Amino acid sequence: MSTVQSKKTTAPATSAVQQGDNIAHALAGAGGGLLSMTLTYPLITLSTRAQVESNKAKSSTYDAARRIIQREGVTGLYSGLDSALFGISVTNFVYYYWYEWTRAFYERAAVRSSRASKKLTTIESMIAGAIAGSATVLITNPIWVVNTRMTAQQSNDNDTLPKSNDDISSKRSKPSTLGTLLKLLRTEGPQALFAGVLPALVLVINPILQYTIFEQLRNVLEKRRKATARDVFLLGAIGKLLATSITYPYITIKSRMHVANDKEKADRGMWAVTKNALRDEGWSGLYQGIGPKVTQSVLTAAFLFAFKDALYDASVKLRQRVPAQLPRK
Repeated sequence: MSTVQSKKTTAPATSAVQQGDNIAHALAGAGGGLLSMTLTYPLITLSTRAQVESNKAKSSTYDAARRIIQREGVTGLYSGLDSALFGISVTNFVYYYWYEWTRAFYERAAVRSSRASKKLTTIESMIAGAIAGSATVLITNPIWVVNTRMTAQQSNDNDTLPKSNDDISSKRSKPSTLGTLLKLLRTEGPQALFAGVLPALVLVINPILQYTIFEQLRNVLEKRRKATARDVFLLGAIGKLLATSITYPYITIKSRMHVANDKEKADRGMWAVTKNALRDEGWSGLYQGIGPKVTQSVLTAAFLFAFKDALYDASVKLRQRVPAQLPRK
């Protein structure tokens, strides 16, 4: 009887521990995303504006930064930061929660099948990334549509870098996240919040490639020794560099779909945007802003992995310390 009761209590306890671990990973991912996004956000601004500007307005990264600072001040490089921080925290929380949930599922299956190693295979890593990425896209796409609108600040004149509404009077306040959202809903309807979902779902392959490369390289390394914070930083950078370089054209298409307004409805589809870019600008048009984007993505991923590991380790120590300090009944 006591054995049966212990089994009944062990299963929920194990489930509760796993749930707590999933949430710890999710919170660590959200915290790491906030820190890494804050450090690299000006590069996101430069990349996004380059992605949505016309071919005639192409300029170097340095010139683009100089023009933004001249027109809007240094704060122009941080346009839309509030929505980006909210977006990255939600995105990373959702992604890491579902990724760890799927990983735990495969690890339990490996134990039940008496597999030699509990570590995820390449295929299992890719499936975990696909599930986590798809859930993340569907939940967070509206946040990134608003953020891209704020970051691009697209003007009616598409021959120059997208300008903010305060070009004539630089002292005029910039639209807030809530103001941008309400204007979007009023002028284009709720469906505009899901612009770019298709290329975003295709872009699920980006984190799949990133985390698969990262996990497999880490597995190889940990057969020899424990990965240090520096190792995690470098492996995260390598994974993101390869993933972003491969998927960049879809990132450009997604950004252009996010800023297309209701008057351009006929050209808002994924294939229409791609066809127009190729017709007007050639293949190079799909790679506008790749320099700052790859730099930002690599640095963000490297900082994210390093910060996430540190935050997760801290949460584990905290969870171990708290029960020991609680009074026993």
